[in-house]
Amino acid sequence: MPTSVPQRPFGELLTAMVTPFAADGSVDLAAAKHLAARLVAEGHDGLVINGTTGESPTTSDSEKAELVAAVVAEVGADAHVLAGVGTNDTRHSIELAHAAREAGATGLLIVTPYYNRPPQTGLIAHFTAIADATDVPVMLYDIPARTGVAIEPATFAVLAEHPRIVANKDAKGDVAMAAEVLASTGLAWYSGDDHLTLQLLRVGAVGVVSVVGHVVGARIRVMLDAHHRGDAAQAQSVHDELTPIFTGMFRTQGVILTKAALALLGEPVGGLRLPLVSATPEQIEQLRADLVAGGVQL
Repeated sequence: MPTSVPQRPFGELLTAMVTPFAADGSVDLAAAKHLAARLVAEGHDGLVINGTTGESPTTSDSEKAELVAAVVAEVGADAHVLAGVGTNDTRHSIELAHAAREAGATGLLIVTPYYNRPPQTGLIAHFTAIADATDVPVMLYDIPARTGVAIEPATFAVLAEHPRIVANKDAKGDVAMAAEVLASTGLAWYSGDDHLTLQLLRVGAVGVVSVVGHVVGARIRVMLDAHHRGDAAQAQSVHDELTPIFTGMFRTQGVILTKAALALLGEPVGGLRLPLVSATPEQIEQLRADLVAGGVQL
């Protein structure tokens, strides 16, 4: 079983994995298993399946369950497999949580409800209901740029009292607020923005749920290890080396350029489902330059 301690319940290095698609647009489970195995072999402690980078808005409930089951079968003995189950419908999220549990997920990622913009009391009720529905530990996901509502510090304090709400993926971009919540709760904090990972580690984060980990996971591991052993200079050096990649892979929607980067590396994972579209030739050439500037050999 993958290792887990209360301070780092899902390890340190996770990647929000893309969902490979076959030529006919169906989910390619064999490619998903291959990608998962490669990421874990490179030092990942866990993978997030059916997150935004996994194009969860356009995969069906049955496809989501099949993906989790396939990845668990491939790497579940060696890595945490978190399933994205958050929607803006609490009942639907509970259904997805049950399905993920049955498929073998070892954690749930629950994004703040989007579009309907509930008040903070609604967030507490939503997250609590989903966490109550299974025995699987929960990572919250705070990304107000996508959802339209942020989790406030007082809300984190309430949610942190739940025995299964153990972590947060922080994509808010507010390092000062992260430090405030870290000082007042026992939540394990994971960076959800690759370019802010080192800053968040410095205020108490334990790791990262990465996107660029698809490409440079081993080097992110070096940065994490350097930070945790107190080698600030090496951690900063690796961060600086990776900055062109942090920038380059988010010039447009992250999954678009992640799939383009994997293709450049000889690991094609298919196209995207509308309304997302594949990178243009111009975007691919810019991405190629960004990856090379960040030390990736193509």
